[in-house]
Amino acid sequence: MFGFMRKDPTFFTMFSQIATNLVAGAYALVDLFDNYPAREEKAAEIKRLEHVGDDLTHSVLTKLNQTFITPFDREDIHRLASSLDDVLDFVNAAAERIWMYKITEPPPAAARLSRLVLSQCKELGQAVSHLQNQGDVLGRCVEIKRLENEADVASREAIARLFEGERDPIKLIKTKELLEVLETATDKAEDAANVLETVVLKSA
Repeated sequence: MFGFMRKDPTFFTMFSQIATNLVAGAYALVDLFDNYPAREEKAAEIKRLEHVGDDLTHSVLTKLNQTFITPFDREDIHRLASSLDDVLDFVNAAAERIWMYKITEPPPAAARLSRLVLSQCKELGQAVSHLQNQGDVLGRCVEIKRLENEADVASREAIARLFEGERDPIKLIKTKELLEVLETATDKAEDAANVLETVVLKSA
């Protein structure tokens, strides 16, 4: 199992950098909701990290095009880089919704969802770091999926409460979209976990 780990470790280092930046972005999202009066500053930091993530992803894809022998399937390298990038894209999209829609009072569920995103990203970081040393990648993926299920329930309950209590239709639409974007970030984390599972199972 994991015979491909003897090959060039460069891709693993690059994925570790992507995952580290992703975790930083998720921490910044939690910080945004914890320090909401400073949301513009916090959103700017998320945007900066999203740009860093784009550059790191581009570097992986460039390296992929220049490399003849890869540590695992080329398609999976592309999918893993893209799926990790997607998580940070939706973290940034949530921060952008706050600015675009001038949301002054986000629902408590937004902060809860941000913490679930952070928990998933930390698990992704651990899973990526364990790829090369034959660590517990699959166990981390199971936890990421459990967290996605928890986020799904939290999002549905929050949207149900929103429809019950919010009388301003414009505010309802804006808040609902924020919650949906946050929940989609958890979906994207699950997608990344699925790619990691595929990498591990193919190498078994």
